[in-house]
Amino acid sequence: MRLLLVEDDVQLAQRLRKALAEEGFVVEHADNGVDAELMGNEEEFDAVVLDLGLPERPGLEVLRNWRRRGNGTPVLVLTVRDAWHERVEGLRAGADDYLGKPFHVEELVERLRALIRRSHDQVPGSIIRRGGLELDEQRRSVRLPDGREVALSGTEFRILRLFMLNPGRVLSKDWLEEHVYAGEEEHGSNVLEAHVHRLRKKIGHERIQTRRGQGYVFTEDDAA
Repeated sequence: MRLLLVEDDVQLAQRLRKALAEEGFVVEHADNGVDAELMGNEEEFDAVVLDLGLPERPGLEVLRNWRRRGNGTPVLVLTVRDAWHERVEGLRAGADDYLGKPFHVEELVERLRALIRRSHDQVPGSIIRRGGLELDEQRRSVRLPDGREVALSGTEFRILRLFMLNPGRVLSKDWLEEHVYAGEEEHGSNVLEAHVHRLRKKIGHERIQTRRGQGYVFTEDDAA
């Protein structure tokens, strides 16, 4: 999952980037409101973590501008814990959730997962269900229709999560790489193909179809 973290506190941003990457997020960072608004307009993210007290352009203005442009990316606003008026203003501006500072990273992670699941019409909880498969975000495993539970590598888990949240949608290799691999990770077309090949062996080749010249598509049908 590709996440935009908008936070001008350098130490906090570094800590969050590391923690979120460990939870399977690919994190892009902006430390001011102008860059954040531009990135949110020009790039695709699964969710945004937005601090309100930003230099150059306030977070609330950034959020309002996104919503005016029709940008519906889920946004979690970070506020000072006792600043109730910031929470109200954030929700009125189009925020989907808020979290008061200081906070535990574990709560941030679970709130982000919940936001993303809701944006893809998934019920609350740690299980993503599509086409008879059950992907467990806590255990990073998938349960097959016959009841077998199959362990996944970190990359396999991230790829399958994207497929199951976007059934029937053709996902290009470039799009998948942007949402699966962090900047420092080795990746490329051959690496992605190898991971998809291993994933097919675990969940069934018919689940992930190749669209020549376009990418891959996850099907909820038992047969292609």
